[in-house]
Amino acid sequence: MDHRLLEIVACLVCKGKLYCNIERQELICKSDTLAYFLPDGIPFRLKSEACYYFGRN
Repeated sequence: MDHRLLEIVACLVCKGKLYCNIERQELICKSDTLAYFLPDGIPFRLKSEACYYFGRN
């Protein structure tokens, strides 16, 4: 994922910073412990599709 895009996107719940986990293809919000799936590196961010990540690496 392009680092410039990562600076723009935000968590849909708290509007906080998202971190990218390339191996798991996820955008992670550490504040809400939510992970958003990144199919093929494309941000697919729906609140209903978010899952809890519980601090996994």
